[in-house]
Amino acid sequence: METTLPTNENLSKKRRLPRFWAALFASPAGMAGALIMVSMVLVALFAQQLAPYSPEKISLRDRLQPPSLQALKEGETPHLFGTDSMGRDLFSRVIYGARISLLLGLTASFLGLSFGVTLGMLAGYYGGRLDSLISLLINVQMAFPFTLLAIFIIAIFGGGLSKLIAVLAWATWVNFSRIMRGQVNAIRNSDYVHAAYTMGARPLRVMFVHILPNAVSPLIVVATFTFASVILQEAGLSFLGLGVDIRIPTWGSILSDGRAYLQDAWWIATLPGIALLITSLGANLFGDWLRDYLDPRLRVQ
Repeated sequence: METTLPTNENLSKKRRLPRFWAALFASPAGMAGALIMVSMVLVALFAQQLAPYSPEKISLRDRLQPPSLQALKEGETPHLFGTDSMGRDLFSRVIYGARISLLLGLTASFLGLSFGVTLGMLAGYYGGRLDSLISLLINVQMAFPFTLLAIFIIAIFGGGLSKLIAVLAWATWVNFSRIMRGQVNAIRNSDYVHAAYTMGARPLRVMFVHILPNAVSPLIVVATFTFASVILQEAGLSFLGLGVDIRIPTWGSILSDGRAYLQDAWWIATLPGIALLITSLGANLFGDWLRDYLDPRLRVQ
């Protein structure tokens, strides 16, 4: 019976994953960030099972109730986060708000990464006039403040979830493009790239098979920070009334509703703000650890 011996590449892949988890468990900050992100994802996925009430259930008799462990009526679930100005359970609304915030963060970050990496790849690989044109587009994009750009786009095309995702994605592609362009300029003259040309590889294959995998580490790190930034930007736009439909609970829209009750009902704005803070902190902690882990100058081999 013929036995296949493991190659060095297979052994390296087998050791890479345990090393990743060992490094993560050895970092309290990185582990805390990962646990926060996993917890938020689970909350968003199982929002229907975790929320004690419907986020749209109105009860004007129970409006502006403070957070409590005691049920207002016998047989009901306590309002752990209190109620808002329309008597809706704030705990349920915060849980359902996690769905929208995480959806926007993941989708906008992915779209911004895809668009930015593609343009940065083309600019760095071909250079010349194409590089100048893409660099000009980057400079024009960076010249516009994000809020002003968002107001301009939403005023023309209208609001809605898809429009908001497009606005947030358009605001994030620049960083990915600049990093990818720099990575391509540093990698394209490497020996393995010239070897690929010698073997007859086409430019598209060289870009996405030989260059992109070797430039992905800083892009992953930037993506984690971008995710946290997008969540905060969505909350800011929703706070200004430029977010998704007001009937859909988001952390930003709940904050906007609570600003009129800061003195009488502090919990309406405070508790979703804490959820927003914890999620952003988790993404930043994990991204900071990931940056150190992927940096060969800092990582212990």
